Amino acid sequence: MRTPMQVDINPKILNVKESATLAINQQVLEMRAKGESVYHFGFGQSPFPVPIDIQQALADHTDKKSYLPTRGLPSLLSTIARFYEKHCGLTVSADQICVGPGSKELIFQAIYLLEGPLIIPAPSWVSYGPQAEIVGKKIVTIETQRTKGYRLSAEDLERVCGEAGSGQKILILNNPNNPTGSSHSEAELIQLAKVCRANHVIVISDEIYGLVLFNKKKHTSLSHFYPEGTIITGGLSKAFSAGGYRLGVMIIPQELTGLMKALMSFISETFSAVSAPIQYAAQTAYEYGDAVRQEVEKCTEIHQFAGEYLHGRFIKMGLNCPRPEGAFYLFPDFEPFREALADKQIYGSKQLVAEILTTVKVALLPASDFYLDESHLGVRVASVDYDGIRVLANFPGKAEMNPQLLEDLFPNLIAGCNNLEKYLETL
Repeated sequence: MRTPMQVDINPKILNVKESATLAINQQVLEMRAKGESVYHFGFGQSPFPVPIDIQQALADHTDKKSYLPTRGLPSLLSTIARFYEKHCGLTVSADQICVGPGSKELIFQAIYLLEGPLIIPAPSWVSYGPQAEIVGKKIVTIETQRTKGYRLSAEDLERVCGEAGSGQKILILNNPNNPTGSSHSEAELIQLAKVCRANHVIVISDEIYGLVLFNKKKHTSLSHFYPEGTIITGGLSKAFSAGGYRLGVMIIPQELTGLMKALMSFISETFSAVSAPIQYAAQTAYEYGDAVRQEVEKCTEIHQFAGEYLHGRFIKMGLNCPRPEGAFYLFPDFEPFREALADKQIYGSKQLVAEILTTVKVALLPASDFYLDESHLGVRVASVDYDGIRVLANFPGKAEMNPQLLEDLFPNLIAGCNNLEKYLETL
């Protein structure tokens, strides 16, 4: 065996742990491989198949092997612009758009390029903070409140901006939100826009769940009210169920042309361009033909049904939990059981999720992974532990669901809730 070689690692990386969402998924897969029955409420990947038209477009373009332009396939960029105009009500030109290997990578590059502290509402997606740590950027968190649906308030943002001083600041706003399933109202976005405009805040609006929205006709972006300072990101992973395709979209305001120029230089020296066949497949996705649109809408209805089922069960168990408004997550907390948990020497979310996984085989993520204090007893629940292909083929619509179909199509959601209920009964 060869002797390991001494290697010095960038100290900014040494303190960055593996993504919590990817880590819990690997842990559950290993447990299941050993024959354990685990209810996987920890990982948020769409369980549905990629719409067949998108799959076919990928198959039809496997011969495309040339490097594409750094910003992306020109016809794809034009198609994305038309999509955002028609389905999101935004006036966007193709020269404002670039594509990358997932919105996660594009967000990282924007955080790297933009000066100023990064403001993160808590709870928010796990990777924003580590990305900022990698580039040595100051992080400012704003804890949001369950009583307000975990939505960022203009008052809290104004306070933090005042404390940060007059220089440029960056706000990352995930809307609809992972991990809470919340979605900002138009009135809330208007107030946030006023604060951002007055305080030199550039916003990265992570709208990857923009099509996975419940009870609203159309997703409303902060860009509707603050177009000059809002960078929009999206991609194929959630609504189009194509996380493994790794294609993300970034829309940069015309007022921020300097950022686009810097981003193109950065991309040209890093990933160069997104895989060509994937870009052709993405064009079919963003053409959003009837077959693709109908499948996305049906998947969204299923996400809503699953989220509302879990919400109802959590409330009956005595947990606090806002009703999800989009995405495929919920954020219940065990605060009503704090004293009973303390009797078992459980005082925070990491201890809680470890105990639940060990005792009743339900995988959850702790609130502390989402920028909340360890003492917070919140957990993130992903509502997608079911056979997406089977559910998509047999789901009759929310109005037609009955207890027998529920048990047949969503057995892991039922069993996971039953196990959580049993755990709470032991407290």
